[in-house]
Amino acid sequence: MKVAVVGATGMVGEVMLKVLAERNFPVTELIPVASERSVGKTISYKGNDYKVVGLETAVSMRPDIALFSAGGDTSLEWAPKFAEAGTTVVDNSSAWRMDPTKKLVVPEINASELTKEDKIIANPNCSTIQLVMALAPLHKAYNMKRVVISTYQSVSGTGVKAVKQLENEIAGIDGEMAYPYPIGRNALPHCDVFLENGYTKEEMKLAKEPQKILSDNSFAVSATAVRIPTAGGHSESVNVQFEKDFDLAEVRKLLSETPGVVVQDNTSTNTYPMPIYAHDKDEVFVGRIRRDESQENTLNMWIVADNLRKGAATNTIQIAEYLIKNGLV
Repeated sequence: MKVAVVGATGMVGEVMLKVLAERNFPVTELIPVASERSVGKTISYKGNDYKVVGLETAVSMRPDIALFSAGGDTSLEWAPKFAEAGTTVVDNSSAWRMDPTKKLVVPEINASELTKEDKIIANPNCSTIQLVMALAPLHKAYNMKRVVISTYQSVSGTGVKAVKQLENEIAGIDGEMAYPYPIGRNALPHCDVFLENGYTKEEMKLAKEPQKILSDNSFAVSATAVRIPTAGGHSESVNVQFEKDFDLAEVRKLLSETPGVVVQDNTSTNTYPMPIYAHDKDEVFVGRIRRDESQENTLNMWIVADNLRKGAATNTIQIAEYLIKNGLV
């Protein structure tokens, strides 16, 4: 199994390599790929050193699978070239997510839709993945009508530059700014770029991607995405209105029985999800599960996950694992 990691020197790429090793992914030949300025650098994987190659070289090596985390422009240009060479691409950027000809996959929910013909597969937005992991079993049971979500997103979702900005601010160092304002001791209601409708791209991803993943546009999602000064892990405050009424004990049971979801919900012991506990874990954590007393058939919950793992690298690799297990590559 010849595996290319495109964007191997970036923040998500490094986590991909770590997760591939942890999960004993069946790599017989690893091809670390990055931009021209990183070509020739050495990366370490399972005790061995590998030289970073450029995109053109990687395509010519015809990997079986290419795991992409190199930005939308790179994916738009290069994913089709890998696909033409017979490689199956799992792409972590936003480039292909809403393309009607491409599948948008969270393995626990809709991997069964994948076929051998799917040569470019889209990995959803990090905030979307943790949201739908909790929503999918509840939608099946009670039929969602409307979801209102506010996110509290880590600076790691922006990248290395943003993590450095936060570290510099904590240390009192003047440095390069990833954001238009300080992030330390602050909250920026500004994730990604603003669109004409007043929402950001991140907020519109949260509005549209769940409908595609669940193959259902009968429910609507309204989102506000906020960047906060945490180094890792995204949190979400979620309000869901259902067509059917629900029992809270049954909600907790449904979520507890969902693969990849962990319920942490005991207010008497101050047990609830937090980014500090989700760090370096692959599960999605759900807590603060309670009725919205202002509106019938409506639930509040708090969802937390490591945005670089389940929100990016782990989900990508789980897709690749499914493809191998089912003989689709």
